[in-house]
Amino acid sequence: MKTWGKVAIGIIVILMVLSLFTNVLFLALDTSESQEEPGADMAALWSVQGGFRWIYPGGTTDASGNTLHNIYLFDDHNPMAHAKEMIEHTYNIHPTLCITINNEASNRIFGDDLINNIREENWGEGNDRGDAVSMSLGSRFPNPIGIIISLFTGDLRIFPI
Repeated sequence: MKTWGKVAIGIIVILMVLSLFTNVLFLALDTSESQEEPGADMAALWSVQGGFRWIYPGGTTDASGNTLHNIYLFDDHNPMAHAKEMIEHTYNIHPTLCITINNEASNRIFGDDLINNIREENWGEGNDRGDAVSMSLGSRFPNPIGIIISLFTGDLRIFPI
């Protein structure tokens, strides 16, 4: 097996093992809005007990009403702490790991037209955001090499929170 294949399998196995023992928050960051202050356009939670659950960032807030979509706009520059607080406040779930994916990683892993396809399913077809993402991802197989490259480029990041 080639070295890249071994690395890909190793990283995927590590991620699977971590996800067995923790609540994982996934954030899709739209870097077309800003590289320094991207918007969290979609989120999901994963846990062994609860399975996979789509979360709309505009409806996920902290006690002050700040939304998950805007976690990069706080003055203290600690978006993952704010994300954790908002998930705990809105859903009473305590994530311990956050995985972020931006536009570039999405293109590498799922193909160049994924974001436009999600928008068409959401806005054009009238599906809610979670259903639009599920429908758009349903016909795509993730590119494992894209995952590895995105981890190395920082377009896919893993944070303990």
